[in-house]
Amino acid sequence: MKFVDEATIEVVAGKGGNGVASFRREKFIPKGGPDGGDGGRGGSIVAVADRNVNTLIDYRYARLHRARNGEQGRGKDQYGAGAPDVTLRMPVGTMIYDADTDELLFDLARDGDTVVLAQGGRGGLGNIHFKSSTNRTPRQYTLGEPGEQRRLRLELRVLADVGLLGLPNAGKSTLIRKVSNAKPKVADYPFTTLHPNLGVVRTDVGKGFVIADIPGLIEGASEGAGLGHQFLRHLARTHILLHVVDVAPLDGGDDPFATAVAQAQAITEELRRYDAELYAKPRWLVLNTIDMLEDPADFRERFCAALNWDGPVYSISALTGEGTRDLMLALQETIDNSRAAEAEAESANTQPEPPDSSH
Repeated sequence: MKFVDEATIEVVAGKGGNGVASFRREKFIPKGGPDGGDGGRGGSIVAVADRNVNTLIDYRYARLHRARNGEQGRGKDQYGAGAPDVTLRMPVGTMIYDADTDELLFDLARDGDTVVLAQGGRGGLGNIHFKSSTNRTPRQYTLGEPGEQRRLRLELRVLADVGLLGLPNAGKSTLIRKVSNAKPKVADYPFTTLHPNLGVVRTDVGKGFVIADIPGLIEGASEGAGLGHQFLRHLARTHILLHVVDVAPLDGGDDPFATAVAQAQAITEELRRYDAELYAKPRWLVLNTIDMLEDPADFRERFCAALNWDGPVYSISALTGEGTRDLMLALQETIDNSRAAEAEAESANTQPEPPDSSH
């Protein structure tokens, strides 16, 4: 399936049905009084987050979504029927913006989240509502209200706990294949990954997390070069970024160490230019292909010194699996602590305020 993470749509809710002015007409009952019913409500456009939907491709081609109008009221106290709502199922993680103002309207962050994109118009009132002791034969009625109409921009940000960051051919796809159930394409040429891949890492019974692999970044990505800049938004919801560096690059020339350092610095700079919030996220350094080194410990020490790196660093071989188990367990522990802190903060925000004891 083609991966689509952006789309622009137009939603038009239904108009409410008109009320009517009608009077009771039966044999032997003269001047029966008003009996005009109300119009029905227009249909609304509703969005629902569905974990079984993975892409916005349906909305790339179906751009106009229109609900039906409500029925008009009738005589004999008959109200018009309301129109059914139109439900749009979207991937979990979809952010919905106003296409004209670029204002964030809704964030479908959890499975089952439901929002009204365009509210259907209310039905008009029939003349039964206008009768009074001084107005026995009211001829007033009201028209149905128009439904809301909006142009919306949909942006999908995949939900993952860990995001992989690095140059093309740094070994990100190999790593996600080794530690999770994801099976992205792996080859010996750049840009084999053309869209984000998600994998579930199982570290123990009932324990695990989601890891995301995006297309590799190249220098100049923040200005639009390459593919990775298009998908950096998918790392915005992650807890941790893994900066994967190939310590034995194929294009390393006479000095692979200097090449690896320069590549790592370039990716860090591109991340800083793209988004300050993303740059500030917890980031771990992962030195890949250590099986190609004679002295991995010495390389690691010199590499961290050259980058002035004082954060977490792990040495692995994505191909053989060396070091990946320790890395996944450390990630699991950090993610568990982060989830616990978020749950505690959410619980504190939802607790009712204590009653005022001053009275």
